[in-house]
Amino acid sequence: MTPAQPTLETSPAAPAPLRPRGSNHVGMRAFNERVVLQAIRLNGALPKAEVARLTGLTAQTIGLITTRLEEDGLLLRQERVRGRIGQPSVPLALNPDGAFSLGLKIGRRSADWLLVDFTGAVRERRSMDYAFPDLEQLLPAIQSNIATLTAPLGPLAERVVGIGVAAPFQLGGWHRMLGLSESASQQWNTIDLRAEVQRMTDVPVIFAKDTAAACVAELVGGRGRDIKSFLYLFVDTFVGGGLVINSHLHTGKHGNAGAVASLPMGLGGAVHTAEQLVTRASLWELEQRYQALRLDPSAAYDERALSDPYRVETLAWIAKAANALAHSIVSGTAFLDVDAVVIDGSFSRTVLDRVIAQTTAALAHYNWEGLWPTSIVAGTTGPDARALGGALLPLHANFAPDQDLFLKVG
Repeated sequence: MTPAQPTLETSPAAPAPLRPRGSNHVGMRAFNERVVLQAIRLNGALPKAEVARLTGLTAQTIGLITTRLEEDGLLLRQERVRGRIGQPSVPLALNPDGAFSLGLKIGRRSADWLLVDFTGAVRERRSMDYAFPDLEQLLPAIQSNIATLTAPLGPLAERVVGIGVAAPFQLGGWHRMLGLSESASQQWNTIDLRAEVQRMTDVPVIFAKDTAAACVAELVGGRGRDIKSFLYLFVDTFVGGGLVINSHLHTGKHGNAGAVASLPMGLGGAVHTAEQLVTRASLWELEQRYQALRLDPSAAYDERALSDPYRVETLAWIAKAANALAHSIVSGTAFLDVDAVVIDGSFSRTVLDRVIAQTTAALAHYNWEGLWPTSIVAGTTGPDARALGGALLPLHANFAPDQDLFLKVG
């Protein structure tokens, strides 16, 4: 987008293009703008005096910055707050229409598109279900849904700052479990999804591992506001995870930290290979249990899972999955010593509560000598976590002061 100098007279029907905001010492003014935006994002609407106190910037500097951000359409003045000692204060809040981003989650059972505004609220969504994604069908659907989501914005479409794509690093992984051919698996394992989506749009496209993106959503808008270091477990068709250390997403050398699906469930040997967590704590197994009884496998992802005739199989799966998750939590705690473990998933909130309750109970069956026991808490985002985390990536890249927060992806 071409930099411009918008004024207060700019018509809402023709919003001014957003100016790039640097985040290094060369562009200190732009960096300070990011600091101010982050303070308001984390704390809600604030008067200038409170922004100055939180950021450590002078009142004069805050005045200049907030004026510029208002002119850019990123901040809105709220109603004056009266009834306190001194002059009435005027809180400043993020303008929901200040910027937009798109999040795209591509999973093994479904794809989701979200349009998110500057406050992180979901404006529009689209979904697509399948047995396994077919490239010839999915790529046109991606392009079509990008256009469908942005079209209602009209002139505000100029304020879309990017698209975040969240998908497994190897979507064709564990293809034998899914009943896929080797060629179908390799087709997905060799495609560059970021590049494919970038060909469809003029805005920047960012890619992240799907469970890392889900972890971002939890870090920015969920448990990460209170918990500084946590292991994140997300139960989907295949279980996955992420890792937050000192309020930063730790992605590892290859962007694959928190790859709990591959965690061994026992000792390997010359005759056999140890099973992995993916075989015991994934909704894929629950799907198989349903299909064996000629039941709808999609019930694993909604409220039907705990109603008849699904209930018996669901409870049996939860018992097995909870023990496997407990094993992974003890193993993770031995290496990481985190504050807590956050569990979320694509299933219903009722199933999540049962999984957490039984996983917590299962932890008592493990030897914790030499370790500090950890607590398990429920994630706050649910099935939207991966697409929402993807949508937050462009917003963070453009407006947050700390680019190391979760952009160091392999």
